[in-house]
Amino acid sequence: MGNFTFHKTKLEGVYVIDVKSYGDNRGYFLETYKKSDFDAAGLNYAFVQDNQSSSRKGVLRGLHFQKTYPQAKLVRVLKGEVFDVAVDLRKDSKTYGQWVGVLLSEENKKQFMIPRGFAHGFLVVSDYAEFAYKCDEFYHPEDEGGLMYNDPAIGIEWPNVGEIILSEKDKKHPLLEESKISF
Repeated sequence: MGNFTFHKTKLEGVYVIDVKSYGDNRGYFLETYKKSDFDAAGLNYAFVQDNQSSSRKGVLRGLHFQKTYPQAKLVRVLKGEVFDVAVDLRKDSKTYGQWVGVLLSEENKKQFMIPRGFAHGFLVVSDYAEFAYKCDEFYHPEDEGGLMYNDPAIGIEWPNVGEIILSEKDKKHPLLEESKISF
């Protein structure tokens, strides 16, 4: 599909996306999103908000979701490298509670498409990272939900980066079994 190659994962609706980059002695150019290409791949989203964050090595953000206003996210890394994870929270899914992860970096320029009904989180594995993502629903702070990043029932295999740095909020998330969340 033009400048994008869409790779299905074991979780229905979650894609790893290779993005074609054009480079020369001046630098590079790439398209990060083209609605017609995404629509042709069956990824019909109406993105309404773009977000960006920066973090240092060992920062783990997640696992986050919105309860009443779930968001689909198209995520990518501008600088550095992160291990990005989606956890299936769709109650009728064959893969409920399962996860998939991918290394996203400024070098590989991969993107990760996470539909509604998933928790999302990432761990910075480089010294510094800048992370950007598109959402198909606005952020509602009062609607935030989360799961513990190290829930043994989910079993995410996070890369070893030494100390994990969490926000106070992320230290208090429940386990999947305790949260009883599903979409």
